[in-house]
Amino acid sequence: MAYYVDPDIAATGRVFPMQGRAAYRRFDMNENPSGLPEAFVSKVLKEITPEFLATYPEPDRFLNAYAAFLGVPRECVTACNGSDMAIRYVFETFGEHGKDVVTVSPTFEMYWVECCILGLNHVPVPYDNDLTISVEKILSAITKDTRIVVLTNPNNPVGNVYEEADVRRIIEKADSVNAVVMIDEAYHYFYERSLIDTALSYDNVLVLRTFSKLFSLAALRLGTVIGDPKLIHFVNNGKLTFDVNSVALLFAERVIEEPGLLEALIESEKEGKRYFVETLRTSGYEVSESSANFVFVRTKGDALTVARRLQEEEKILVHPYQNPLLRPFIRVSTGSKADMAAFLDAFFKIERSEEA
Repeated sequence: MAYYVDPDIAATGRVFPMQGRAAYRRFDMNENPSGLPEAFVSKVLKEITPEFLATYPEPDRFLNAYAAFLGVPRECVTACNGSDMAIRYVFETFGEHGKDVVTVSPTFEMYWVECCILGLNHVPVPYDNDLTISVEKILSAITKDTRIVVLTNPNNPVGNVYEEADVRRIIEKADSVNAVVMIDEAYHYFYERSLIDTALSYDNVLVLRTFSKLFSLAALRLGTVIGDPKLIHFVNNGKLTFDVNSVALLFAERVIEEPGLLEALIESEKEGKRYFVETLRTSGYEVSESSANFVFVRTKGDALTVARRLQEEEKILVHPYQNPLLRPFIRVSTGSKADMAAFLDAFFKIERSEEA
């Protein structure tokens, strides 16, 4: 072919999410299976007028409210079209072609995808066989060629969390080689300890948040970046002018200001997870309970087969793995007690037939 294609993009292999998922009960991508309360959604939709849709987005109102919600200065926050776009902006801004991005492995796949697209050298630090991660191995992976270190807290898919003292060691090692640390807190609200205060005590740390998980706005694509004002300034320099749409900004502002909504969402997920884990353990299953809104279940039948049959026979989606460490498990997103009861009915039906 005669036209030019960026060689890094041309060489990147992509696997995109399954389409047509609305026809299934979805426990595969850590969304809220039930979503936001219908009455709340209807109330916010009434604010979307023809004039509202005809006007370009203005994010400052949301960002002022969000900064106050977090208790941080306004200049420490920006918004992006989902946290995956935030990852792109951070990697574009602070990555250097051919230099290193350190992550653990396995983790969120978009980190290595962005490395491939942007020509960055991905340095994955593997988990041990017992699904623990060595902080010493992370520290050893940080070298003079490192430009970005990624910590996902809690991590996806394993669900572990980091002690603050260890995070500070990693930040300070990264700072010694002039690297930026990106802490992805997509699952923060299912684990009450945030690292935002820690991050803001350094000038080389960014924290990512998303409105796709607990806040149940995955369809609208809204993520945020929090950090030192100079870092946020550089991220903003690389952003599109109208990156986040007005409907996302409106819903996000209403979510954080709605009395009791956040607490109700958290308690509903916790109740559902407790019920789910207790029921499985009582039934003799090995369950790895994460600090996020998902659980690993070691199936009695072959995990890939169980996942396939749940999809084909019960119209239920879960996440199986080819990774040898995770191959015996399925990952199941957690939601309300009613959601988890419906899942368990189908799951036990498939498992009993696998054993027969």
